[in-house]
Amino acid sequence: MQQSTIPVEALDPVECIPSTEAAPATSGKVRIEEVARRAGVSAITVSRALRKPGMVSEKARARIEEAVRATGFTLNPHASALRSGKSNIVTVFVSSTVSPQYLQAADAFSSIIEKAGYEVVFARTSYSFTREIQLMRTLHQMRPAAAFITGVLEQELNRSMFRRLAIPVVESWAHAQTPIDMLVGISNTDGARAVARLFAERGYTSPAIIGRVTGRGRIRKEAFEAECRARGMRPVTSVQLETVRVMDDGRTALAQLLDRGDRVDAVFCANDLLACGALMEARARGLRVPQDLALAGFGDNDLMRELDPGLTTVTPDPDEIGRRAGEMLAARLTGKTPAETTICLPLQLKLRGSC
Repeated sequence: MQQSTIPVEALDPVECIPSTEAAPATSGKVRIEEVARRAGVSAITVSRALRKPGMVSEKARARIEEAVRATGFTLNPHASALRSGKSNIVTVFVSSTVSPQYLQAADAFSSIIEKAGYEVVFARTSYSFTREIQLMRTLHQMRPAAAFITGVLEQELNRSMFRRLAIPVVESWAHAQTPIDMLVGISNTDGARAVARLFAERGYTSPAIIGRVTGRGRIRKEAFEAECRARGMRPVTSVQLETVRVMDDGRTALAQLLDRGDRVDAVFCANDLLACGALMEARARGLRVPQDLALAGFGDNDLMRELDPGLTTVTPDPDEIGRRAGEMLAARLTGKTPAETTICLPLQLKLRGSC
């Protein structure tokens, strides 16, 4: 395998998505009695509905759920931390528990934070804005000491809630111009451009991309398309997904792309799971990779290395991301000033047999 470093050049055009919802107050004064009053039930009924929904009638649950949404209330198992104003909990938001790179980063992060005397709690966002909002409401009740996010928050509601919590935060996996607090970034723009350049250098003329429609998927798609245009390649065809959960999403996306009948000779899979699934689908269809169809991914995992002929990919170093994030937060949590609060780490282009 050949490997080369992609120089850090471009910022990522991270969106700032306004919200029509109001952020819940961070004073912790929303009480279960207020939810009960709004729903027209007792406090114990609210507690039962949230802990054991089957014990409460469907009509009562509906009123309680509406009251919970209106107040931002959640049952809080960390009341002692709220009373003291202190917590030894650090929350890690992982984009996916199926893609190993995020778990690698979280593990490296945890090793440092735990040595500083803190406990780590994991939460999965699943690349979902809705899920992020749900988690932010829970975070508001927990009031952890700090947070590490394997991504950057685009919803202004979530960003404002973090600011109002006034805790140290490290975002990652994008070269954002305006992080909430601290950042260990990578340039998704640089990585996607590198794939387009590779396709052009290898003589491919009809590129395609499969990836998510939002977040880093959008950034990678826009950068890839722009670089392909700049190099005189045919207009890029694409399949965009709302989210990516399993490798089969890659199989389904490539099948959809090929079944259109468009001429395609190289596909950029803007996610490691998609790349693995796409290679499986190509092999199932009897396509030779890369002779009939070239593939390249973004992110890396063991399967990408082991699947024949090996998947070419652009990848960060997840251990380094987690370690740097841990060092930043550990410094802040122990009253020190981090050596750096915003960094962008270079990506690696790993050339294997698929392109």
